[in-house]
Amino acid sequence: MALHVFNRLTREKELFTPLHEGFVGIYVCGPTVYDYPHIGHAKTYVAFDVVVRYLRYSGYTVRYVQNITDVGHLLESGEDRVLRKAAAMRLEPMEVVEMYTRLYFEAMDALAVTRPDISPRASGHIPEQIEWIEKLLEAECAYEVNGNVYFDVTSFPEYGKLSGRRIEEMDAGARIEVSEEKAHPADFALWKRAEPEHLMQWNSPWGRGYPGWHIECSAMSTKYLGQPFDIHGGGIDNIFPHNECEIAQTEAATRKPFCRYWLLTGSLTIDNVKMSKSLGNFVTIHDMLTRYRPEALRAFVLSGHYSSPIDFSDAALDSARTGWERLYNTARLVRQTMRTAPESDAASGFTGVLDEYKARFVEAMDDDFNTPVAMGVLHELSREVNVLLNSGEPIGRAVLEAIDAVYRQLGNDVLGIIPEEAEVGGSAAREDRLIAYLIQLRQEARAAKDFARSDAIRDRLAEIGVILEDRPDGTVYRFGE
Repeated sequence: MALHVFNRLTREKELFTPLHEGFVGIYVCGPTVYDYPHIGHAKTYVAFDVVVRYLRYSGYTVRYVQNITDVGHLLESGEDRVLRKAAAMRLEPMEVVEMYTRLYFEAMDALAVTRPDISPRASGHIPEQIEWIEKLLEAECAYEVNGNVYFDVTSFPEYGKLSGRRIEEMDAGARIEVSEEKAHPADFALWKRAEPEHLMQWNSPWGRGYPGWHIECSAMSTKYLGQPFDIHGGGIDNIFPHNECEIAQTEAATRKPFCRYWLLTGSLTIDNVKMSKSLGNFVTIHDMLTRYRPEALRAFVLSGHYSSPIDFSDAALDSARTGWERLYNTARLVRQTMRTAPESDAASGFTGVLDEYKARFVEAMDDDFNTPVAMGVLHELSREVNVLLNSGEPIGRAVLEAIDAVYRQLGNDVLGIIPEEAEVGGSAAREDRLIAYLIQLRQEARAAKDFARSDAIRDRLAEIGVILEDRPDGTVYRFGE
């Protein structure tokens, strides 16, 4: 089965065929950096991280572009979000931007989200945005009033084709700034006139001002990916007005398609209400990482399909953590058993089982990146691996290495939930060495017939969730549930 994706634009599942063979260009709307990143961001950016990882695993060269919005994202009142935060904190706007941009990337790094190949800032692409606005004016799809430039939605008959909204059905002011200057209530700002006290403003053919929110994505996506490009991603909450406006202004100016496939993530909710900064019901990624391993948070996100909403709760996160621990315990047990495994072909027939599971995993991911099914395949594989490990039969090193390779390729390279830390460094590696040292002390105590000390080591480890298992080929451990 070849990769198929659900295209929001056509509302159909389609065979994915990139514009250029072997190369995929993907643009994902990034964060507006005026507050702490929350787990709603984790849902979107972990999901697209897996999309990019899987495309690369499938052999594609991927150019991943994700913007940083540091100017122009306006509240319904017309106030810039960054400026409002800067005023509240008594900081320069770019101080706010720098602080929250760093915090965003630190949070994404902690979640093992692969950095985009290009992370362009809106404020760094003002000339490109001005050029786009000039194109729209030349095409008579925009108009200037008192230093403000607006897109004329009636000039683009297909306005609403992504969201399914029709211009005549749109209520004035529904998430769109209302102004008496506008020819139509749904017209949106491409350029805003800046008052003298406005801290973020640039020269333009229409006077000092700053760009509207939507124009940045048209300018930056096409600058780095061309037009059309392959995949546009983002959250479903931005489908209107943001994504709709992107399409309208880009295609009106060039008379050719903006991008080929639209993939949008479902919202993360709390008690079925969308989590967002504006609603004040968000939980920061930093706070969640004090309670859960990053891999468990990724497992929580990937337990639902990227396009579906997922409801946040402690019970859901605890369930995801328990499932992740089962997978990780099995992967660790395989790696521990490899250390003393004989160089033989014992249990070599299991490699055929691995091939079957890899094929099923790929089939799930080829079905519109179906991570819940793909994770289910890994859980089924782990059950069979545990049966093999507990059978008491000899297992050759080559077989264990093949099993480990599957966990590394599918669990780590694609899903990012089974880290290699235990082998290559990091906090888990230190943890692994400390537990190995305690196991050695216990073995020395048993050899000296100091069973009280041996039992004490085992019991103290059990208290912190580390369960020891004595096997004929040595002692291994797992984390308790």
